[in-house]
Amino acid sequence: MPRRRGVMSEQLKEEIAKELGFYDVVQREGWGGIRARDAGNMVKRAIEIAEQQLVQSRQSK
Repeated sequence: MPRRRGVMSEQLKEEIAKELGFYDVVQREGWGGIRARDAGNMVKRAIEIAEQQLVQSRQSK
């Protein structure tokens, strides 16, 4: 099965990993070294950020 291209930028993934406290694992082992729970929390946080940006863009119109 082919891998899907990522939706999040590398910069955003790194920022979220730092915020959630597992960026050191990413540096040592790469993205494949993080726990499933950390990956899930990362996706959850990315969704929260996207929702906040959507609300802000709607308010500025």
